[in-house]
Parts: sequence; C-alpha cells; structure tokens
Amino acid sequence: MTSVDVALVGGGIMSATLGAFLKLLEPTWQIALYERLDAVAQESSNPWNNAGTGHAALCELNYTAEKPDGTVDIAKAITINEQFELSYQFWQHLADQGHIPSLDTFMSNTPHMTFVRGEKNVDFLRRRWEALTAHPRFASMEYSTDPAKIAEWAPLLVKDRDPDEPIAATFAAEGTDVDFGALTRHLVAFIEGQGADVEPLHEVKNISRRDGGWRLTLKDKTWNAHTRTHTVDAKFVFVGAGGGALHLLQQSGIPEAVGYGGFPISGEFLRTSNPAVVAEHQAKVYGKADVGAPPMSVPHLDTRVVDGTSYLLFGPYAGFSPKFLKKGSWLDLPESIRPGNLVPMLAVAKDNFDLLQYLVGQLTASSDKKFEQLLAFMPTAKPSDWETITAGQRVQVMKKHPEKHGVLEFGTEVVAAADGTIAGLLGASPGASTAAPIMVKLLRQCFPADAPRWEGPLAAMIPALAGDAAGAEHAEPAVGEEPVSAEA
Repeated sequence: MTSVDVALVGGGIMSATLGAFLKLLEPTWQIALYERLDAVAQESSNPWNNAGTGHAALCELNYTAEKPDGTVDIAKAITINEQFELSYQFWQHLADQGHIPSLDTFMSNTPHMTFVRGEKNVDFLRRRWEALTAHPRFASMEYSTDPAKIAEWAPLLVKDRDPDEPIAATFAAEGTDVDFGALTRHLVAFIEGQGADVEPLHEVKNISRRDGGWRLTLKDKTWNAHTRTHTVDAKFVFVGAGGGALHLLQQSGIPEAVGYGGFPISGEFLRTSNPAVVAEHQAKVYGKADVGAPPMSVPHLDTRVVDGTSYLLFGPYAGFSPKFLKKGSWLDLPESIRPGNLVPMLAVAKDNFDLLQYLVGQLTASSDKKFEQLLAFMPTAKPSDWETITAGQRVQVMKKHPEKHGVLEFGTEVVAAADGTIAGLLGASPGASTAAPIMVKLLRQCFPADAPRWEGPLAAMIPALAGDAAGAEHAEPAVGEEPVSAEA
C-alpha cells in the first residue's frame, strides 16, 4: 500500500502544471503522477494532436462576438489575453530559476493573424480591429485590406488570388507557437527531479472514498501480458486525464460531477514539410468558421515548430469517434451515459442540429472537397505537398442548464468536490494556454487552508497575480471558450 499527499492522474500539461506549482509551494509533499501510456504528453498535449497556438485572443474570431447592435464585444478576448500572460509569466519564472530549459526550447515567436474574405467579413474584421486596438493589450495590432501589405505578412494568402475578391487581415507580431508536448516533458522532469514519483504505464481503474481521502486502484501495465494491480491512498486527487477525466469523476461518485456529459469530436489536419512552401509562410492565420461549425473547427493555416523543425498545418477537419481519447475505447461514449446526464445530452442533441449537420458534411466530404478549404486560404496549394494527419480527440462538455435543460460548452471547466479532496478538468481549448491561471484557481478552491500563505509565493512566480483582487480576477479561467482545433 502506497500513500501520497497528491495523486495526479494523467501525464498532460494540466497535471504537469499543477505538479510544478505544488512542488514549488510545498516541496515536502509526496506527489505521484500516473500515466496510462508509456510516456507523458501523448494525448492532447502531443504537438501533433493540437494546433500549438499560444491562445492570447490575437487571432481567434470566436473570442470577439458581434452584438445585435453591430458593436464587437472584446471582454472575452481581454480575459484570454490576460490568462495567457499569466501562463507565460509562470513559464518564464521556471526558466529563470533553472527549473526548466529556456522558453525557446518549446516556444517560438510566430505572428498571429486573422484573415477574411467577402465584404461583410471585411467590415466585421475592421470593426473588431477598431474595438481591440482601443484597449492597451491590443494597441499594436495592424489591419489592412491592401493585398500588397497582406503579402508582406503572409505571401501565400494572396499569391494567385483573384484581385477583385475583397480581403482583409489583422497582424499581431507578438503571437507565439507553443510545443505543449515539450513543455509538459520539461515540467514533469522538474517535478520528478524534486522527488515526485512519475509512473507511466499505470492506469487508474477505480477511485473510491477512503478515510477522508481517496483510494486509487491502478493497473500496472509494465507487466505486459500479466495483470498486476495495486492501490494508492491519496489525500488529494487531480484528474487531468483529458477525455478520460469524465469517466473517473463519474466513478468517484461526487455529486458535483452529476449531470455532465461528453461529446467527442475527432479531427484531421493537412501538414507539409516542403521547405519551399514552409519558408513562404511564417504566421498562424485564423479564419471564420463555417455556419454551424463548432468553434474548435475554425480553419487556420499555421506555422508549427516541433523538435526544431518548421511545418505548415491546415485544418482542422472535424470528424466523429465515440472514443474520449485518441488511444481510448470505442465504448467511451456509451459508457459515459448515466441517468443524471441523459436529459442534458438529449437537450444538446435537440438544440445543436446544425452541429450534427456540419459533422455529417465533414464526414462525407471527399478529399478534393476538403482540399478546397485550404485553397481558399492558399490558392497555390498543391495536393502533392500535403499529407493528412489525425489530430487528438476533444470531448466537449455537456451539462445541465436551468432554462435549456442542457448546453454544450466549448471551453475548459474545473469540477471539484465540495470538500476539495478531488478535482478534475473537463473540456477543450484554450486549456493548455491558460493552464497556469486554471491551476491557480484550483489551488485556491481546493486548498482553502493553505491558499492564504501561498499568495505571496504565487505572486513572486506570476507578478500579475500580486494583490488579492487582481489575483482572484486573473485566476478565473474562461468557461465556454472557443478553441483551437485540437488543443490541449
């Protein structure tokens, strides 16, 4: 029998971030991280399972909704930008202290752009730009309808394009591309070096209450054909298992998890490593989603830097699989249906018929039809330069709603027991980019007795948290946000 202070379930960016915080705040606490696969960062945190966008609301149209009166609401964009800044400050602190390698080992400066076509979209982008640049956080963003200027920013957007087609773009030079897989490995190496027990090939099969804490039953998969299980008692459990978190939270029996369901969406990207093509595009360019498309399917043409090599990535193309993890079970979706979440799930199905139509359209689209979407961004694209890769699974949150019976959320949501002994993370993007503020909120919520004495050290790690009011404001993660595509 093993006993630990904290058990982290899942080897992704969220567990790694929480582990890093706790090792800095409470270095004597015993922490164990359990990952079902043979290495960490293999699901949503893997760089090819997400778009690697450092989400700072510099390019994503879904963070700036148009109101009925025609004005553009930038409140969500401001919040996301502030949250990414908190994550950045935390990463910089870790690097400055020598806890992880320098930021350029997992992050590269990659301008963020928004690109639209058609007079109506051009007009909206102009109004969006005017609203954003009135705020200090976005004051440096540029806007242009001039093809020559847009070509300076991203030549492939305008090369061989019809000169009579109305186009517009915004440009934010401070954007970033983030290899969340490399960052996760850095963080896990840090906590392991500080005494945490990191156990790959250990799958949590059961979670049950035990003496004020929790007992985890683990399957040790290192024994290959032989089945070996053992138990671990933990005072606190964090379920950072991506799409697998819902099952474990349901299994725990906490009432706070009742009513939650999951809607899995798979996806594909087109990728090219052709040096001649890659050299002509150095930006992350987000467009406008099709009518009925989920926010995570916003098309974008991105520079990606993985293991020091640059690529271009386009997508995502939505698909459907009942798996909650890329390496999950075909029974994940049906096994997640419970009496408590059946009504919300049915309500979501009724109210999101356009989403179902969109998914059917994506599933039945030919490869030529899909390639046309890339041509809309890059008229010179050649099929021979591009290959199809499968992205990670995303499980969108379905939950109870007092008026609609059930709603579909596109953001990241912390679900925690009232006594603070167990918490988990549900949902998709912008999760990875806002991992630090999400975990700060979790620390305050689940460790109320310790949180007051942690405020000083947290502010030293993340200067923007200084002051109780500022800290509480910045720590709130955005719920119901857009996201990336397939992002951590």
